[in-house]
Amino acid sequence: MDKNPQRYTITAALPYTNGPIHIGHLAGVYVPADIYSRFLRMQGHDVAFVCGSDEHGVPITIKAKKEGVTPQDVVDKYHAIIKKSFAEFGIQFDNYSRTSGKTHHDTASAFFKKMYDDGKFIEETTKQLYDEEAGQFLADRFVIGTCPKCGNEEAYGDQCEKCGSSLNATDLINPKSAITGATPTLKETRHWFLPLDQYENWLKEWILEGHKNDWKSNVYGQVKSWIDDGLRARAVTRDLDWGIPVPVEGAEGKVLYVWFDAPIGYISSTKEWAERENKDWEPYWKDKDTRLIHFIGKDNIVFHCIIFPVMLKAHGDFILPENVPANEFLNLEGKKLSTSKNWAVWLHEYLEDFPGQQDVLRYVLTANAPETKDNDFTWKDFQARNNNELVAIFGNFINRVVVLTNKYYNGLVPEPGAFSEVDEKTITELKAYPAVIASSIEKYRFREAQGELMNLARLGNKYLADEEPWKLIKTDEERVKTIMYVALQIASALGTLSEPFLPFTSDKLKQMLNQAEIEVSDIPAWDLIESKEALIPAGHQIGKGELLFSKIDEDQIQKQLDKLQATKTANEMENAQAEPQKDTATFDDFTKMDLRVGTIIEATKMPKTKKLMVLTVDTGLDKRTVVSGIAEHFKPEDIVGKKVTVLVNLAPRKLRGVESEGMILMTENAEGKLVFVNPDEDGVKNGTTIN
Repeated sequence: MDKNPQRYTITAALPYTNGPIHIGHLAGVYVPADIYSRFLRMQGHDVAFVCGSDEHGVPITIKAKKEGVTPQDVVDKYHAIIKKSFAEFGIQFDNYSRTSGKTHHDTASAFFKKMYDDGKFIEETTKQLYDEEAGQFLADRFVIGTCPKCGNEEAYGDQCEKCGSSLNATDLINPKSAITGATPTLKETRHWFLPLDQYENWLKEWILEGHKNDWKSNVYGQVKSWIDDGLRARAVTRDLDWGIPVPVEGAEGKVLYVWFDAPIGYISSTKEWAERENKDWEPYWKDKDTRLIHFIGKDNIVFHCIIFPVMLKAHGDFILPENVPANEFLNLEGKKLSTSKNWAVWLHEYLEDFPGQQDVLRYVLTANAPETKDNDFTWKDFQARNNNELVAIFGNFINRVVVLTNKYYNGLVPEPGAFSEVDEKTITELKAYPAVIASSIEKYRFREAQGELMNLARLGNKYLADEEPWKLIKTDEERVKTIMYVALQIASALGTLSEPFLPFTSDKLKQMLNQAEIEVSDIPAWDLIESKEALIPAGHQIGKGELLFSKIDEDQIQKQLDKLQATKTANEMENAQAEPQKDTATFDDFTKMDLRVGTIIEATKMPKTKKLMVLTVDTGLDKRTVVSGIAEHFKPEDIVGKKVTVLVNLAPRKLRGVESEGMILMTENAEGKLVFVNPDEDGVKNGTTIN
């Protein structure tokens, strides 16, 4: 990377405000974007890191309909949750905006109007899917059907999330309305289209030739597949009542397509930031020396690598992205993350359950980042990485250094003596780490970069373990001064180099070392590590030690696993289909059943069985024995005195040598547990017939 100051515009995909942020969003987009932006700032570069809430998508209107509120109610609720979560998690945006704001509406409208006036759109009347019951056209995610490419039966009208194909609603096989479930009809409507096919040769030259060697293979491969398939004109307007009105005459009842409007949100967010900071926004989007980088997930590749660049090119005066380092997907405990099915680790809930442990999640998501393939997050791995890496390696080294410095020298960095060969070798290795870590970050290999950071902590641990200052202090105090001096240089370097990855830890460590600012003569701290200057000089007073990380115990992990299990059970119950109806029973068949109210007066578990329990039931007619398969769900002492419904005229049957003279009526609740089918207990006597 050029050491001269450069200007960077960094964008992170605008999250839909139809739900909170989860770990898939963080791992795919926001953590890597934050690492990169923090690193650039540490290098002295001019950075505008922008994002904002995408508030005009069809999922928002669907959510509003389900909850019986307005779309504005939905976006206001989730925008607040998302913005607060990002801030508490340490995602350091220069500006976090929202697409429902005036600046964005004005910017997007002006963008469309210029392209319209310049004749960049095609106006066509086409047939689109229409829901007769709802009385409206079905845009994008208002349509669900079978993907024509992979056969996924839950593909949306704009995209199949299983194979990643971008679709038109009319491409779907067996389409259904997401509003009413009805089969839609085709009806004519007029829209404006962006003629992507007219830019095909330019895209081939710009991407397939210009970025073949510097874009990630997953990004380049998907874009190449799209271009090789042949591009088609894409509608940039929709028949909806939620969104930015199309700013031309004769477009009443139509709004800008969310994927035309949303990426312009990066520009409007930059405008807001520049106005607040008294800056000029235009160089960040129009100066050819500015580097524009988009951080996204793989489902957004086509929009950021084909559609938005074509929009920028057609508009005529904007720069194009230098790179689009998209990640693959992160799964959760072996299953795909899903907002609609609540299968997720939500950021705002994590922050409540693990207060002060933002960096643990940042570390795990980076260590397991889906940079080249889909990866899996598990709570056991989360616990292991915290306990075995952050606590046992990084935290252990810092604790040793700070505690021993305070113990031996009252917190003053000692004056070193002559350096041994081991000392020289260790310091040489230390000074190599900034360049190694920087090289990985510059290539968007954040997992690799963080791994090198941990290798520096390992270097420190090994150095102390080999030199054993706690033993030498008894025989060679001068040697210990040099050892501790070298160890403190490593600790100081960790405080600086950890900042992009573990910002809260970095701040805490710098405070501990009394090094909140480590800059000399305007040299960035990152570069200072490579210089001959001491990072933490002899005579410097450090603070008292405190733990950087704490162990995460089994109970904390089990709580999270239990939460996921409850979600899984709820989803299974919701999706479970009722058993087919049995053969028709006559009225005479039904009247043969003698159902009575009874009370359990004795209960014992049947020996050598897991499920069976022997009950004595007062039926009002007699006291009889009933064997029931409920032992895994109830303790005998908990059901004595329980009123139950009993089928009393069931033919007797021997179970494990005990004759059962009836059957207790049971069912399953939403959690899959057995529950009694209870009569009203108030005033109902044993023996009462149930008709």
